[in-house]
Amino acid sequence: MSPKELLQTTAHRPWPLPKTPWIMMQVWHNLLFAHWPVPAAAIRSLVPAALAIDTFEGNAWVGITPFQLDMRPRGIPFVLSHFEELNCRTYVVTDKKPGIYFFSLDAASKLAVWAARTFYLLPYFSSKMSAQNDRDKISYSSLRILGHARFECIYGPQGDIWQAQPGTLEYWLTERYCLYTHSKNYLYRGEIHHHQWPLQDSTCDIRQNSIASAAGISLPEITPLCHFSRRLDVLIWSIQRLPGRHAST
Repeated sequence: MSPKELLQTTAHRPWPLPKTPWIMMQVWHNLLFAHWPVPAAAIRSLVPAALAIDTFEGNAWVGITPFQLDMRPRGIPFVLSHFEELNCRTYVVTDKKPGIYFFSLDAASKLAVWAARTFYLLPYFSSKMSAQNDRDKISYSSLRILGHARFECIYGPQGDIWQAQPGTLEYWLTERYCLYTHSKNYLYRGEIHHHQWPLQDSTCDIRQNSIASAAGISLPEITPLCHFSRRLDVLIWSIQRLPGRHAST
């Protein structure tokens, strides 16, 4: 899908597109959402004080999301890089804009890790990663080079494609159009744009998972809520510092 086609569909967005130009296009492939409910108090100290922990029916949620991505900066007519990525996240809100806060992001590209840490101020880590696709089964593994946080999972789509409806937990978890990060006591917002998520139910066999515990999070010993998306085309804007000085975690 071209950026022009993406920008022509905006009715589903909770707020207007940014007025500044987008800087990068990414395509996310074979993405798993694995989510666990947690008490908001359990992660409050891990999130900047200026960000309210977003909750759904009283629960905060922690997600672990493995996928593969194609990266193409604006002005380059071809995919510059393809690699695996894995993030650990929760959901936050400030200025009436709900978004994502990342505890960690693992990537198989050292260049992407350097660029994201430098220009996006995100907690990226270099990892040894692989994703083996066998029909509708993805065997995914990630081992962080420093600290050795590990994730291994076999997952895949199940059933028809559907879109989450407003007011549902699935919609609340997936339809997020910005991220938040912080540096030197300043808070930043990064806007993104995409069509509404094409979701499927997902099988999910997590063999190893120390990603959340490496961030100081204890996940409940329950089966996570899992969803799958085959492909999503995404436009990304540069981060913008929010007015004022904000306390860090």
